[in-house]
Amino acid sequence: MILNIFIMFVFGTIVGSFLNVVVFRYNTGLSFVTGRSKCFSCGRHLEWYELLPLFSFLMLGGKCLGCNSKISKQYFTVEFITGLVFCGLLLRFGLTPILFLYLLIASILIVMAVYDFKHKIIPDGMVVAFIILSLVNFFLIHSTGELFSLPISLEWFAGPLLFAFFAFFWLVSGGKWMGFGDAKLAIGVGFLLGFSGGIFAIMLAFWIGAIVSLLLIFFQKIHIGKFHLSMKSEIPFAPFIIFAVFIQLFTAWNLYSIIYLFS
Repeated sequence: MILNIFIMFVFGTIVGSFLNVVVFRYNTGLSFVTGRSKCFSCGRHLEWYELLPLFSFLMLGGKCLGCNSKISKQYFTVEFITGLVFCGLLLRFGLTPILFLYLLIASILIVMAVYDFKHKIIPDGMVVAFIILSLVNFFLIHSTGELFSLPISLEWFAGPLLFAFFAFFWLVSGGKWMGFGDAKLAIGVGFLLGFSGGIFAIMLAFWIGAIVSLLLIFFQKIHIGKFHLSMKSEIPFAPFIIFAVFIQLFTAWNLYSIIYLFS
């Protein structure tokens, strides 16, 4: 099992390296799969030994070999987090066919979280892909085996209900409290986690957001690499939602777990 975890972590860092490319090239007109990687400062094409996940960043001291400019810590962070997420999903679901669907979903979620953190917007293409894969997962879990059979339960309405919740706050606040992208993201969350799991993830996301807000009040400013967050900063909510989704996937906690905890 330890060997499987190690292999999955290495695989996750390799995927994370590709996810970095997606984040940096999305909506730029550049291809995700063609074109050699290069330094954003000097334009020098990178050699293979400069592209090893995690190790290259550490060996180079976070600097370009050509111009000595700093390399974004995003590369190391995304690779490391993707490796951890992949290991968590392996421990949760084991080496089963459904695991590979969750790995794909997790990859899309990581891209959305990082992209929203950087640009304060959730790419529609990524949201659509997430919703489609969540629906695939939904039918795989709830299908009775009959062709086109639909589950008749509250789970079927989980996506639309979570969407309506976020869309309401977006509408009444004119987009100041919540972005419409968060509402669209909630559709996929509902279909992926179900009603009780989705509610738990959303509650947890708000709790995490509240903790970050309290930290900002206490410290006045939080530094994350080149990003500086303060009480006046526009803080994207999607990373909180996605982090909460991963917590739910790893633990299988849901609304009933919370009710039992406080009962």
